[in-house]
Amino acid sequence: MWKLGRIFALFRRELLLAWGLLRDPRAPWSAKLATVAAILYVVSPVDLVSDFIPLLGWLDDGLIGYLLLQLAFKFLPPDLMAALRDKVQARTKPVAR
Repeated sequence: MWKLGRIFALFRRELLLAWGLLRDPRAPWSAKLATVAAILYVVSPVDLVSDFIPLLGWLDDGLIGYLLLQLAFKFLPPDLMAALRDKVQARTKPVAR
């Protein structure tokens, strides 16, 4: 069960990173375009594999969305990527009790 929690935490960080990429004026348009394409593919009713096939359709959306986000991150300059990762890391750091 803990592996599922780690996957959700990773997914949350990737989405926060994509959100930061879209909002940062230093990010190149190619990275923003790939991020928007990932979002549109996930919410679009037109897919490679139909969502009516329960597991396979959802896996298709997740995999292609993830690959498009990774492509968007490749377009970022290394210093901007590091700054965005640090910002997301500080935001998702667990609170000590």
